[in-house]
Amino acid sequence: MKRRSKGLVVALILLLTIPAVWATGTKEAAATESNVIKVFGNFRGEEAARFDEVVKIFNEKTGYNVVYEGSPEFETQILIQAEAGTPPDIAALPQPGLMKNFAEKGYLKPLAQSVLDGINSNYAPVWRELGSYDGTTYGVFHRVSAKSYVWYPKKAFEAKGYKVPTTWDELKALEQQIIADGGTPWSIGFEAGNATGWVGTDWIEDLMLRTAGPEVYDKWVNHEIPFDDPAVQKAFSYFGEIIQDPKEVYGGATNILTTSYGDAIKPLFENPPAAYLHRQANFITTFMPEDIQANLADEVGVFALPAIDEQWGVPMLGAGDQYVAFSDKPGVMEFLQFLTTWESCVPLAKAGGALFPHLDQNLADYGNPIEQQMAKMLMEAKVFRFDGSDLMPAEVGAGSFWTGMVDYVSGRDVKTVLSTIEQSWPQ
Repeated sequence: MKRRSKGLVVALILLLTIPAVWATGTKEAAATESNVIKVFGNFRGEEAARFDEVVKIFNEKTGYNVVYEGSPEFETQILIQAEAGTPPDIAALPQPGLMKNFAEKGYLKPLAQSVLDGINSNYAPVWRELGSYDGTTYGVFHRVSAKSYVWYPKKAFEAKGYKVPTTWDELKALEQQIIADGGTPWSIGFEAGNATGWVGTDWIEDLMLRTAGPEVYDKWVNHEIPFDDPAVQKAFSYFGEIIQDPKEVYGGATNILTTSYGDAIKPLFENPPAAYLHRQANFITTFMPEDIQANLADEVGVFALPAIDEQWGVPMLGAGDQYVAFSDKPGVMEFLQFLTTWESCVPLAKAGGALFPHLDQNLADYGNPIEQQMAKMLMEAKVFRFDGSDLMPAEVGAGSFWTGMVDYVSGRDVKTVLSTIEQSWPQ
C-alpha cells in the first residue's frame, strides 16, 4: 500500500507540474518572439546569407534579435500582410512605388530623427528625396545597383591611345576616332527571349535623364506627359545617331536584334576588338570571358555614360533596396540607423556584386578596383533614378516599350513607334 501511495503521489505531482512547465515554456517562447525584429525582403540564397552577416554585426553590438526572411513572392505577400495588419517590423522594398503606396495608406512609421541624421550626413540629397512621400521620409537605401556604365577593353583601348570621355562631345569624338582607325565603336545586343528589347529601354532612360532631366523623367514614367512627347523624341534621336549608323554598331541593326544581351560584351575582347564600347549595368562582368573575369583590373575599363546637359551632372540609372518600418518596436529605428553607416555595408562590399550610396564608404573595402570605380561614380551622382520601364504599367514597361525598341531598331520611324506605345498605356 505504501508503494501504491507513493506512486499516486508522484503521479499527482507530475500532473500538477506539467501544465506549469508548459505554461512557463509558452511564456518564454512568447517573450522570445516579442524580442525578434522581423525583416522581410525578396533576396534569398547567397544574397540572404550575406545580409545575415550585416544583421549579425548589429545584433552583437546591440543585443537585439533582428531576423531576416526572404521570399520569391515578397511583393505579393507584403501587400497581403500590410492589408491584414500583420506586416513585418521592417521590409526591404525593391520598388519605390511600394513605399509610396504603403505611406499613403498610413502603414509606415516615419523615420526617427536619429535615422534622418544618418541619411542627411551620409547620403546625397537625392536618396532622401527617393525615400520620401508627401514631405515625410520613410525609406533608408542600402544596397543598390547601377546601369549607366560604359565598358571597354582596357589594353586595346590604351594601345590605340584612346582617352576616356567625360562629356558627350568627347564621346562622339571618340566614336569618330575609332571609326577613322578602322574599328567599330559600339557593341549592342537586344535579344532576351520574351524580354527582347529591354536593353534599348535602358538606353532611352539614360538619355532621358541626360537630355530632359529628372523632373521630366519622373513625369514621363508616371505618364504625366505622353509617351510621344518631344522630350522623349529627343532622347530617341540621340540613340538613333548610334544605332542607325552601321559604322557605329558592330553588325548593324540585324546584329543588335539577334545578339543576346549577355553575349554583346564579348566582341570587345576579341583580338583585335570587334568593338570598343558597351553600355550595361554592373552585372555584365559575369558575362565576360573567363580569362577576362580572372583579371578584371588589368583587362577591363569602365566609365559613366557622359552627361549631355551639365546642369544634372552625370545621372545614374539603377535600382535599390529601400528599408521601411511598419512598427515602432524597440530596436527598429536603431537597425535602420545602422543601415545608414558604412559599417553595415562592409560585409556585402567585400563579397562583391553590390554598390552603396554612402558618402563615408571606404572604397578599399570593395572586392576589386572595378567595383571601387563604379561605387565612386555612383557616390558622386547628383541624380539617381530607378529603371523607368520597371515603374511603368506592365503593358508598357514590359510590353510595348520593349517591342517598340525592336521596331525602332528595325527601321520604323520614331513618331510611329512612340505613338503606338502611347496608345498602349492603360487608361
